[in-house]
Amino acid sequence: MAKGLTKRSVDYSQWYNELVMKADLAENSAVRGCMVIKPYGYAIWEKMQQQLDKMFKDTGHENAYFPLFIPKSFFSKEADHVEGFAKECAVVTHYRLKNDPDGNGVVVDPDAKLEEELIVRPTSETIIWNTYKNWIQSYRDLPIKCNQWANVVRWEMRTRLFLRTAEFLWQEGHTAHATKQEALEETETMIQVYADFAQQYMGVPVIQGVKTANERFAGALETYTIEALMQDGKALQSGTSHFLGQNFAKAFDVKFANKEGKEDYVWASSWGVSTRLMGALIMAHSDDYGLVLPPKLAPIQVAIVPIYKSKEDLDKISVVVDEIVLKLKQRGVSVKFDDSDNRKPGWKFAQYELKGVPLRLAIGPRDIENNTVEVARRDTLTKEVVAIDGIDDYVTELLDVIQDNIYKKALDFRAEKTTEVNSYDEFKEILEKKGGFILAHWDGTAETEQKIKEETKATIRCIPLEGDKTPGKCMVTGKPSLQRVVFAKAY
Repeated sequence: MAKGLTKRSVDYSQWYNELVMKADLAENSAVRGCMVIKPYGYAIWEKMQQQLDKMFKDTGHENAYFPLFIPKSFFSKEADHVEGFAKECAVVTHYRLKNDPDGNGVVVDPDAKLEEELIVRPTSETIIWNTYKNWIQSYRDLPIKCNQWANVVRWEMRTRLFLRTAEFLWQEGHTAHATKQEALEETETMIQVYADFAQQYMGVPVIQGVKTANERFAGALETYTIEALMQDGKALQSGTSHFLGQNFAKAFDVKFANKEGKEDYVWASSWGVSTRLMGALIMAHSDDYGLVLPPKLAPIQVAIVPIYKSKEDLDKISVVVDEIVLKLKQRGVSVKFDDSDNRKPGWKFAQYELKGVPLRLAIGPRDIENNTVEVARRDTLTKEVVAIDGIDDYVTELLDVIQDNIYKKALDFRAEKTTEVNSYDEFKEILEKKGGFILAHWDGTAETEQKIKEETKATIRCIPLEGDKTPGKCMVTGKPSLQRVVFAKAY
């Protein structure tokens, strides 16, 4: 176990907080509720960003950038949207500071009050649809498929690094279409992109589904979601895609001339994931020894640690390692040869274990004589001595095996923690004793949904798109239910 790291079984929340900081991912800043993402944490986020960006562009999207500040009046134009975000907004009221005449430092200049307050971006639908009005006149201008990588501010009072902070990084896609069908297809396409990324790159299995009316995005007609299960049995919403209908087009009077020459409002979608994915990555895979990173997102996929007593030994090892490093880099593997002399090998082993490096190679003089190297896997904590000849083939194949194994382990855990129930008493018992995803019938009413939430703190995570669609009876009211939905306690 990593030195000083609380065990998950003792205090999962404390384990998470300690791991984020001890693995050099992030730390709290001087600004309450905001975080500093440290270089190693940001390197993981960059790997996520690069892959997602490629997937967006492969599906026909382009990157753009829109203002951080949004006029307050824009939020008044879409009633549901402003209701959903009003309590989380940071507001700019003045544009200048001045020295306090009494010598008490800097104060806000009362004469520098803005004519209209500006909202620090909590999400960009309003500013973007105000912009799209200038871009769209006819069907020939559609579709518009923009994405932006940005930061947003939602004034959270209770925060946790990566999972919920007042400021966080994300991407938000905003698309405009000529027809309802195109906008719906875009919404569904992007939730599939998110699911593919989560499963193929993060190694995190997800359930795709639709949010209930109570849980959907403010201003959306439909919200699609991917829901992941963490090791403490709680769910984490890991990405959302929203069908916005014509709500924002009507709010900002965005019309176009269709092929028949008739005027109509544009159809819209929006979709996004954030640095919350970092939290998902940590909580889905890591253990009491530290991070466990899937190779596809690990900043360092292979760390090589020399074992030596003299400079002569190190020189001999370095000649061999340089060849290994060259071969691995030619295969697209990110590798670090740690020949620093300020730490002992044992400390380095523990550090790379803590940081979740998928493979660690150790090599000493005896290994050079035997033409072998010791390979340690982070996912299984097992070691094996293998021949140096063909090490590039061995390592690249093993990284694929580790990627698959990490996903399978998370998938098996989810299967173990997924339970079908038929009564409310059984639901409450499973929720308390086992947790995880609970599949149960619900009568489709907001009243029953709210009752369950108030009494158990569990929410409907989604109405799954796939799986058992057999009708039944609501576990609470006994009324007809179209299908089972996914309940869980959630972050």
